[in-house]
Amino acid sequence: MPSQQTAEQLIEGEVRERARQHSLDAMDGDATTIMGLIEEVTRGYEERSLTADLPALPDRDAAVEAIGDRLIGLGPLQAYLKAPEIEEVWWNRPDRIFVAKAGQSILTTTLLTDQQVRDLVERMLRPSGRRVDLSSPSVDATLADGSRLHVVIPPITRRHWAVNIRKFLLRAHSLDELVRLDTLTAPCAAFLRAAVVAGLNLVVAGANHAGKTTLLNCLAAAIPSRERVLTCEEVFELQVELMDTVAMQTRQPNLEGTGEIRQRRLITEAQRMRPDRLIVGEVRQEEALDLLNALNCGIPGMTSIHANSAREALVKLRLLPLLAGENISDRFILPTVAATIHLVVFLKTSPSGRRQVHEILAVTGRVEGEQIETTPIFQRDGDQLRWVGGYPPHRDRFTLAGYNLAAVLSS
Repeated sequence: MPSQQTAEQLIEGEVRERARQHSLDAMDGDATTIMGLIEEVTRGYEERSLTADLPALPDRDAAVEAIGDRLIGLGPLQAYLKAPEIEEVWWNRPDRIFVAKAGQSILTTTLLTDQQVRDLVERMLRPSGRRVDLSSPSVDATLADGSRLHVVIPPITRRHWAVNIRKFLLRAHSLDELVRLDTLTAPCAAFLRAAVVAGLNLVVAGANHAGKTTLLNCLAAAIPSRERVLTCEEVFELQVELMDTVAMQTRQPNLEGTGEIRQRRLITEAQRMRPDRLIVGEVRQEEALDLLNALNCGIPGMTSIHANSAREALVKLRLLPLLAGENISDRFILPTVAATIHLVVFLKTSPSGRRQVHEILAVTGRVEGEQIETTPIFQRDGDQLRWVGGYPPHRDRFTLAGYNLAAVLSS
């Protein structure tokens, strides 16, 4: 004999039926309407329960939230996406759901089925128009709240779907807010702000989850409001809130294997759109060549890169362009990197999960032998991030921008 349905199940069933009758779908922009329908059906159920023999509804607000999570959100995962202290959610198999909190991995008690995983991935991908299947067994996409989704399925994985949801937690919107979070010091923030206004080219380097995107956003906030900014990303993550901004992202190939738009093309397109500033969210492959060419044309810019130190970031910027083809020589790339990259800001995550600037390295523009000459400007000594006496290149640009560089650094 089937078990009696709970009040929450009865309400959810009625909401689903009425949503189907009116062709409502949360993924098609009907989330607000469906939420209103949940409220309406719940009120009606409470009124009927006064005169009819219906299961009791012990906590109305909790029921509305739970039903909303299942119909509009991501069901059992929604609570993790709502929690501000949760940084990332991932699983390697349906019965092992992990979250990251303060930089630490935690195994949750949430259990999913294979079908639930497929349904959740389909729901998350639908608004982006991207897909994952045997012909395209991995995918990147951005969720409505800015979180980044990455999915890999068999036969790339051994058996189960591997899913990562990296929440976009923009805890800071400016360099001053990063100072309050102890990511950097006030003098360091003042220097970086001056460098951005002066039009120096910056690279933000660090490992995964070191805070590169957040710092890139805060640096972008220092761009003068009169400038036209073009951003190029694999998936939308940057939030540049300037008046004249164009944001572009890559596109996967369609079912016929055509229509792909890669980062290289985005950077080329951006150069034709009258940019005053170019921001490439991250360089991973041969698009580093196109970025260097753009910067070498006089377009100020900034980007991020995965690296274990500021100097390793420069080494990587020498290697990635070589992936563009056999006709690309290090004899061209080496002086180009030295001439176009002005500052490298290196971030590191402490064992306690705190993200901090550990070093700012200036590129002098000179090459000695096979090495790009650099000089440190700020370095972290224990808990202190100090100016160590170095100066950036192009001091005249600071003067033209109205800054006394010596005063900024010695503050």
